[in-house]
Amino acid sequence: MLASQIASATATAIATAGGWGVEGSLPLLGVVFVAGLGTGLLFLVSLVAYRRRRSAQYGLISVAVGALLARSVVGAGTVLGVVPMPVHHYVEHSLDFLIAAVVLYAVYAYAPGSVGDDTTAD
Repeated sequence: MLASQIASATATAIATAGGWGVEGSLPLLGVVFVAGLGTGLLFLVSLVAYRRRRSAQYGLISVAVGALLARSVVGAGTVLGVVPMPVHHYVEHSLDFLIAAVVLYAVYAYAPGSVGDDTTAD
């Protein structure tokens, strides 16, 4: 009897809330805010490193970390109801691809022995 009441209450809560809704969720907004602060700090550090080194490799890392920061902004917009969920998924997965592509390009293009590097290691 208790199990059926719990199942019924759970089904009613899910139907009422529309499943795991994110819009207006204060705990989720808190998590996104803290992640955004941390990513923003990392982005500033990456910009300082790029400014000190002035190399394309550091610039690419700044682009990748900036894309991570953009993901937090999109996530916050989704929780606040500004960014619809389909747009959220499209933008976030596009940024995931961009981040992976930029980091892999930075590693591939600037690693020792990379294509175009005429020096040979003995």
